[in-house]
Amino acid sequence: MRVAIIGQQDFGKATLEAFLARGDEVAAVFCAPEKGRPDPLRLAGEAAGIPTHQFPKLTDPEAQEALRAAKADVGVMAYVTQFVPQEFCSIPKFGMIQFHPSLLPLHRGASSMSWSIILGRKETGFSVFRPNDGLDEGPVILTRAVPIEPEDTLGSLYFGKIFPMGVAGLIEVADMVVAGKAPAIAQYEPNAGYEGIIRDAESQIHWATHVDQTFNLIRGCNPAPGAWTTHDGKKLFLFESTKRIARTFGEVKGKKIGQIVAQSGSSLTIHGQGGFIEVHRVRWDGGKKIAAAEAGLEVGTILGG
Repeated sequence: MRVAIIGQQDFGKATLEAFLARGDEVAAVFCAPEKGRPDPLRLAGEAAGIPTHQFPKLTDPEAQEALRAAKADVGVMAYVTQFVPQEFCSIPKFGMIQFHPSLLPLHRGASSMSWSIILGRKETGFSVFRPNDGLDEGPVILTRAVPIEPEDTLGSLYFGKIFPMGVAGLIEVADMVVAGKAPAIAQYEPNAGYEGIIRDAESQIHWATHVDQTFNLIRGCNPAPGAWTTHDGKKLFLFESTKRIARTFGEVKGKKIGQIVAQSGSSLTIHGQGGFIEVHRVRWDGGKKIAAAEAGLEVGTILGG
């Protein structure tokens, strides 16, 4: 099978390596121009001697010519952030398939895994579908579900579950497509939902919100972008945490919302509506992750004011 990989970062790299490992021919790699650290997919493609391209836009005629030159049987979109037009998708002999980390049509959009945790879902997964000009709206070929455990973070959900299963799912669907055994089913629009990217506004902690929701927000933003609160006008990002529900009025009597009420070992305990968040790792804006007790915050400090 001749494959073109369109993607980026570690997921794109792992997908490339998985196809090569089983003897497929990767005829071309397409990844977005880099804005920071070198893209692992680009490095892997170049190291393997594969024609590797970084077009600013996949709508460019040069990008389409490069894909035609690859003469790929199938295109595999593995973590794509660029817009991919239908003219590009239709070039491979058997078209294009795309990975998305949710059970479509739920959680369309770039922060799908975060939203599934933030909203308290017990299950999510991934889908492999035929891309169209909508965002994650094309007909679905394959879905696989995974449980969201009570302590799962974005990191554990992605790297521990969806990432490895997603790579395997792309290989499975590529085989189905080339064999002509990949029926694609239209997404059921009444169940569909789209959420935007998690940025500052979405990741801010409001301590008056119930601790169930605050805990889900912290988990859904860990490791990135990080759920945050403030102290003296400076952002403090919270990472590894646990929660405890307040069972009686006596547990919260005299405590203020957002107040640090205890320090135990390396952790700090913060009072929120309905209970407590015990945070183990934090990061001041512009700094590195540290133990929460090393943040220089005393018991009695009120966060978020």
